Amino acid sequence: MLHMKLDASLFFLVASSLWIAGVSCQNPGPGDRQYIVRNSCPTAVELVIGGLIQTTIPTGGSSTTFTGGNFNPGFFYTTANGGNVNGQATRAGFYDDNDAHYYYMVKDEEHFNIGMSIVPNRPAADGFCPSILCDSVSCSTAFPSPPTRFPAPAATPPNPPVYACPFSNLTYTITFCPSGQFPQPTGVAIHPNGNSGKCLDVRGAVFANGTPVQIYDCNGTNAQKWVIARGSTKVKLAGTDFCLDAGSTPANGVGMKIWQCYDNLPAQQWYFTNDNRIALEGQGLCLDLPNGVLTNSNQVQTWQCSDGNNNQVWTV
Repeated sequence: MLHMKLDASLFFLVASSLWIAGVSCQNPGPGDRQYIVRNSCPTAVELVIGGLIQTTIPTGGSSTTFTGGNFNPGFFYTTANGGNVNGQATRAGFYDDNDAHYYYMVKDEEHFNIGMSIVPNRPAADGFCPSILCDSVSCSTAFPSPPTRFPAPAATPPNPPVYACPFSNLTYTITFCPSGQFPQPTGVAIHPNGNSGKCLDVRGAVFANGTPVQIYDCNGTNAQKWVIARGSTKVKLAGTDFCLDAGSTPANGVGMKIWQCYDNLPAQQWYFTNDNRIALEGQGLCLDLPNGVLTNSNQVQTWQCSDGNNNQVWTV
C-alpha cells in the first residue's frame, strides 16, 4: 500500500509540474481556458509559454493548451525571426486574477519578430471580447513593455491595450504571423556596453564597399540602423545590401568595414550571444571597441574573445 501511495504522490507531483509548465492537456474541466496557437508564418516556429519552449509548430499547424482556475500561464510567443526565449519578441499575455479575464499583447520595439492576433471565442459586444491584431511595430494594440498592474474588473471594458472577455470556459486563438509573412526587418541601434548615447555607425553615411564602421554619437540616421538577430546572423545595414565585414584575413586589430552582403561568406557570419557578444563564427574573435574609447570615429575591430571584457559587449 505504501508503494502505491508513493507512486500516486509522485504522479500528482509530475502532473502538477507539467500543468504549471503549460504542457497541453486534452481533458479540460469546468472553468478551464483553452489556448489554440496557430502558426501562419512561412516556416515552422518554436512555441514558448512562460519562458519555456513547449513544442515546434509547423507552418499551418497548431498547438492547444489548457489552464484551470485563475492560473496565469505566462506569455505565449516564439523565437522565430529573431525572437528570443528570454522574451525579446511579440507576446500574448493573459491575466485572470479576480476573474478579470484580461488579454493583451506586448511588442518589443527593437525586436519586432512577428505579427500576432488574439481572438476570443465570444462575439464582440459593448467593448468586450474584441479581436486584436498587432502586425507592425507601430501598432496601438500592444504595450511597449509588460504592464505592472491591471485595473479592477468592472462593468465597463478596460482601456486598450488591455482587453476583457468576462466569460468562463473561454477559448483564445492566438495566431503567429496572421498576414502569412514575417514583418520586414527594422533597423536597430547597436550600443557599446549599454551606452545609449553611442552607436555603431557607418562613417560619413557612405554606403559603399570598404567604408569603415566606427563609434559615433547616436543620431538616428540610417548609418546607425542595423538588422541583427540572436544566434547565427549577419549584421546588416537596414534597407541596404551591405553587411558588417571582418575581411578575408580576420585577426586581432583588424578594422571593421561594410561590404556587399554575400551568403555563406565567413567574414560576414557572426553569432550574437545571449550575453551580448558579437562573435565571428568559428574564429574565436569578437567585435571589439579598441581600448574602450568612446571618442567619435574610433573604428571598431575584431579581437580575441575573452570573458569579462566589456569592450566586447554590444546591446540593442
